[in-house]
Amino acid sequence: MENPEILLESGTNEFEIMEFTVAGEAFGINVAKVREIMMACPVKPMQKAQKDIEGIFKSRDMVITVIDLASYLNLGPSQNPARDIYIITNFNNTNFAFHVHQVVGITRLSWEQIKKPDRIIYGGDEGVATGIADFAGHLVTILDFEKIVSDISPELGIQYEDLKALGPRQRSDKPILLAEDSMLLSRMVTESLRRAGYVNLVRTNNGQEAWSFLQEAKASGDPIEEHVCCVVTDIEMPLMDGHHLTKLIKEDAVLRTLPVILFSSLINDEMRRKGEQVGADAQISKPEIAHLVTLIDRLIAK
Repeated sequence: MENPEILLESGTNEFEIMEFTVAGEAFGINVAKVREIMMACPVKPMQKAQKDIEGIFKSRDMVITVIDLASYLNLGPSQNPARDIYIITNFNNTNFAFHVHQVVGITRLSWEQIKKPDRIIYGGDEGVATGIADFAGHLVTILDFEKIVSDISPELGIQYEDLKALGPRQRSDKPILLAEDSMLLSRMVTESLRRAGYVNLVRTNNGQEAWSFLQEAKASGDPIEEHVCCVVTDIEMPLMDGHHLTKLIKEDAVLRTLPVILFSSLINDEMRRKGEQVGADAQISKPEIAHLVTLIDRLIAK
């Protein structure tokens, strides 16, 4: 099944979730990450591969790595392997196949319906649950696929070493507002920006928290640049996504001059058009941390 074109209007705070099961438990993935779904097929095992990697297969001239979600999540095996499914994804400019046991369907939701999981669910702050959706009479756990890939292939995550190419850096006290729901990525981005000299950082867990901070800053009566000089935001987050946050900022008479950078695994052609429609000043795919720093340098220097 090919992924249909995403027709959601930009900045509405809506998204489409593909629900699937592993060992009878319900999970979800943002449809924007899905290229296609297909029946599971034989793969070529890779010697000395991480235990959760089943192997590789070729699809349309691409060699794709298969990750066994049941193994990664320490869940039971499939009861009907002949009916298992591969979800082929594209994010962070890479392709992976996630081996699941059943695909249930696609549902349109608002990010307001997505709640941050309790710390005890799937590993707490270091876990792989970014949100819990309550719909159709049951709970669906939205997985942090970026963290799963980073755990299995650390070289695909944020690399602090890339910052060395920027050369000597000066300390900057200009305040940067970060909206990122993944605790792991939030810490890594924060550490990267501090290494690059940006020491005045405000971390929020989603667009709603970031918007509340901006409203408080505006209500203080101080020049807004005393509280925020640049906003760096993920796109998919519980309560309020990055596109809706950007749209609110750019429609606000006081805040509209704030530069907004969308820093997300979802920056593809379709998402780039959506970001442009809501007024984002720049868009960059994770994990290009050095590029993010140079964008901040340029935008706050204006």
